[in-house]
Amino acid sequence: MTSFDYIITEDGTTIEQLLREDWQAGKKTVHLMRMEKSVTNATGEPIEWKTPLKANTEISFNVPGARSTYISNEAEEIEVLFEDAHILAVVKPAGIATHPDQAEQRDTLMNIVMAHIEKQGGDYAEHIHRLDKGTGGVLIVAKHPIAKALFDRMIEQNEIVRKYEAEVDGLVKRPKGTIKLPIGRDRHHPLRRRVSLSGQNAITHFRIIERKTDTTLVEAELETGRTHQIRVHLAHLGHPVKGDTLYEGSETDDGQFRLTATAVSFIHPITKESIRIEK
Repeated sequence: MTSFDYIITEDGTTIEQLLREDWQAGKKTVHLMRMEKSVTNATGEPIEWKTPLKANTEISFNVPGARSTYISNEAEEIEVLFEDAHILAVVKPAGIATHPDQAEQRDTLMNIVMAHIEKQGGDYAEHIHRLDKGTGGVLIVAKHPIAKALFDRMIEQNEIVRKYEAEVDGLVKRPKGTIKLPIGRDRHHPLRRRVSLSGQNAITHFRIIERKTDTTLVEAELETGRTHQIRVHLAHLGHPVKGDTLYEGSETDDGQFRLTATAVSFIHPITKESIRIEK
């Protein structure tokens, strides 16, 4: 069972209001918590869901059935950039997948994260967003299902700012701009995406950081989060990410492409703090 503590911030708040209205937690999770009376006070006694609570009341949420199935990989260490009771922000190395495609895999980021969580006595970890295998950088992981539901909704509503740095082939002329081009599957290639009028809405903001001899460093900010979005948009402009041979980028010595998730920022949905996490 996954647990976390919380302090009521406003007089009159009820558990019902907090979970269903303020946090809009998942219906299944809320139902299980209510049935098992798993919200308790500082002395471990169950709290009635419609009882108004005073500000500064300490409560504990125990989330039943919250267990992730990733096989933990203790052989690797993960770089932690931020951690509280609700989320974990880590550095994903370029060259490894975010999550397993098969249950028995143990060489992905989430396998390494799971080992970190288990060392703390936890048993739940689920990524909020994902990075392509060739992309390294900042990635957020939820430590309980309520945080997962909250942050998933924030991603959908563009309430998490995600910034990337890319080295692209060629010299980009415009100092900054916005790419508003829909992205869909490429019917001629199982892995590629392409700009397509029938695709999903996709918006990328960019600005030039530095022009080199034959490449350009670009900062990109996602307003939407489509598969391969930055890679597709920049390649469509004629400036593919260096090393991204799937989109005609020039080869690199190490075989990795030059795209890094450098920062995320958001208002924490539970603590209400303004958070900025940088690599």
